[in-house]
Amino acid sequence: MADKHINYFALDKACEKKGCPLCSIIEERIEKYIDNMLFEHVSDRTFRRFFREAGGFCSAHSRKLDSFRDGLAVAILSRDVLENAMPYINKNKAPKYKGLCPACREQQRIEKEFLTFMCCLDTSEEEDKELIDKYLASEGLCFPHFLELLKVAKKIPGWLSDFEKGKIEKLLKRTANFIEFSAWGRQEDFKKLSAEDKVVWKEAARFIRGSGYHDGEQEEA
Repeated sequence: MADKHINYFALDKACEKKGCPLCSIIEERIEKYIDNMLFEHVSDRTFRRFFREAGGFCSAHSRKLDSFRDGLAVAILSRDVLENAMPYINKNKAPKYKGLCPACREQQRIEKEFLTFMCCLDTSEEEDKELIDKYLASEGLCFPHFLELLKVAKKIPGWLSDFEKGKIEKLLKRTANFIEFSAWGRQEDFKKLSAEDKVVWKEAARFIRGSGYHDGEQEEA
């Protein structure tokens, strides 16, 4: 049985929200991570070295800094990145960054932690079953997080695998129908589609993108 600890309650709460539960958890945790980083780690030399080596946050996580009021901390970190780049710039070269965006690294850690936790949930345990039922009533994982699940999980429980694969198969069928009925001469068939199926392309795009993922994410060197 999965212990009823902070991850249990975090997933339980996330399942009540719209969209991928793990994306919801990541959004909340990354906000806290950046807030704590600005307050606690801006004077930490080791953290600042990692920050410089990564060239700062990726573009998506950098945009989050606009919502925080600790301008001094942001200024200090920004100065570090610019000062570190100047010797290269003066030689008309681009800096070579060897680190991963600190927030992206934290995001990867959170993803692995929760995906591993989910694989420990057991339908034969009453407390686990309560959370599983709640998860099965949610929208489930987005496509990037499902692919990540396939990478990190040694063994995916049947209830989770069946739910996620079934969800993708249904979305694929609905998308195929939309494409087929969008053809010339199929207007009457298209009119019979539900309101949701008439814009299924939006749902498919959101599912494939995943709200917890973003453009410009740095790759590990």
